[in-house]
Amino acid sequence: MFTHITLVARWCLLLLLCIPVLAGLVGVIFPALGYFPAIGANAFSTQVFATLFDLPDIWQMMWLSLFTGIGSTLLAVIAAFCILATFYQSSLLGKIQGVLSPFLVFPHAAAAISLLFVVSPSGIFAATTTRLNAYFSHAFTTPFVNEISEMALPAANDGTLLYDGLGLSILIALSLKELPFILLMTLSVMSQPLVKKKLTGYVKVGTALGYSPTASFFKLVLPTIFSQIKLPLLAVLVFATSNVEIPLILGPNNPSTLAVAIMHWFNHIDLSMRLLASSAAVVQVAVSAVAVVLFLGIERLVAYTGKRSLSGGNRYFADTALRACGFTVMAVYIILICAVVYTVVVYSFAKQWHFPLLLPEGLTLLHWNTATSALTTPLINTLLLGVLVSTTSLVLVLFTLESEQLKPARVVASNAFSVSLFLPLLVPGVAFLYGLVWFQQLVFQNAVWFHTYIAHMVYVVPYVFLSMAVAYRKFDNRYAMVAQSLGKTPWQVFYHVKLPSLFSAIMVASALGLAISFSQYLPTLLASGGTLPTVTTEAVASVSGSSTRLTAVYVIIQAVMPLIGFMIAWYMPAVATRRRSRQMLVSDTHSNRSADPVQ
Repeated sequence: MFTHITLVARWCLLLLLCIPVLAGLVGVIFPALGYFPAIGANAFSTQVFATLFDLPDIWQMMWLSLFTGIGSTLLAVIAAFCILATFYQSSLLGKIQGVLSPFLVFPHAAAAISLLFVVSPSGIFAATTTRLNAYFSHAFTTPFVNEISEMALPAANDGTLLYDGLGLSILIALSLKELPFILLMTLSVMSQPLVKKKLTGYVKVGTALGYSPTASFFKLVLPTIFSQIKLPLLAVLVFATSNVEIPLILGPNNPSTLAVAIMHWFNHIDLSMRLLASSAAVVQVAVSAVAVVLFLGIERLVAYTGKRSLSGGNRYFADTALRACGFTVMAVYIILICAVVYTVVVYSFAKQWHFPLLLPEGLTLLHWNTATSALTTPLINTLLLGVLVSTTSLVLVLFTLESEQLKPARVVASNAFSVSLFLPLLVPGVAFLYGLVWFQQLVFQNAVWFHTYIAHMVYVVPYVFLSMAVAYRKFDNRYAMVAQSLGKTPWQVFYHVKLPSLFSAIMVASALGLAISFSQYLPTLLASGGTLPTVTTEAVASVSGSSTRLTAVYVIIQAVMPLIGFMIAWYMPAVATRRRSRQMLVSDTHSNRSADPVQ
């Protein structure tokens, strides 16, 4: 019976990943071809695409999406590999993983808003630079240095990084956000028992042959693991080319990236603009596909060059430059983390904070009181959605992983499942989400919560599966075999043996599911039609409509929520372990007393 339940769960998970994406693609292709009965368009035509390509800025939008997507992904990949090459055989790697892990669950909207605070023309970096310039110029031009606060300081600079036409701010922000994911996915592959054993042997052989640690990583380790991280890298690339939150907050608006334009057209008051948005969504799929092809071409070129370098026998691999790159990236991250935390926290309590002062003129709780009263309903919606989506995803994933061991699928079916797992991540969200909304309006028009729940599940399930699969597949099945030899059923083995042993990994996967659900902006906005406010949607809306100090409060709340989830996930297994140890100690004491002849 339990085996059949796990098989049903596997099929449910497969359908959950495929049906919304495929239905969404169909739902966006029909309006793109002119079929939209809601506005009286009942005939198929390519006129919508002709209208789209007649727009003066459409090619620049496509180029901006392509450039920022490929550029940010390549920059994040190079930075991640430089960090691994620098610290792979160092004890600092664990500390680096701890430093970058919070950025993995940091919502994209919160990250973009935080960077906006730091690198804006009146941000902390500009203020610090201005004060230092004023201090040194005053020190060298006057015999006596007065108090720095009394100096005549220049106004804020105009800032050339934000909203630039090339999209450099988008590229940098995306690469900073993608780097932790790429790094942690690579480390998870490298930590698999068989892979770890193989890599350890390769590194020992490389060291014995005189290869430097950097050369050993790029010539021996990276070629071994790259095939296993290729799909996550492609998912990152597709996400970068079609992301909405970061370009909406940091990028240019005239023209914007194609994904931002699609969102504006879809939400336009004129329903006929949805035809244009649908055709642009189809073009967005093509843009992402071109990005994938270019990335694979770059991979082939690098692999060909790497083979020639490998056969050359050089024992070093630009060690100084790559190690300098690794240390520089970590230094930039640490500086950014400190600057973001300081700026956002101080802004949330500041009465007034004029440029270029490094401290506010006073502190107040007014912004926190305003935010907490305004975010009561969005906070409840966010928590309910997160708990429901995370719990359901975890149950489906656990049963699916158990079905792999109880009744393994064939090789073809297993490969198809692996591809379907990345399907929601490999198809641009702005493409299928709009079609999914159109399809949902035809089926369940008023089920707002259900629509939003499904839209979140599509994105949460793949990440929960990736997080849980590594620990589940590393589980020592000898414990299960012993339990089965004692007459335990598959359900009893699963519930009494596997779940307690994997409790820590289950809690981390659950916290990851909560964090992914908390950060969903576009799925929430589209699936609910804007009628279901969450903390993320309110935070993005506050960037253009509220004060900077109130936005800082929203960012803190949005960032703290997933961190609390991970703190609980790290704390509960330790508490459970201590309780289990205490119970074992008490039971051993009772057994010793009963065995004592004096008693």
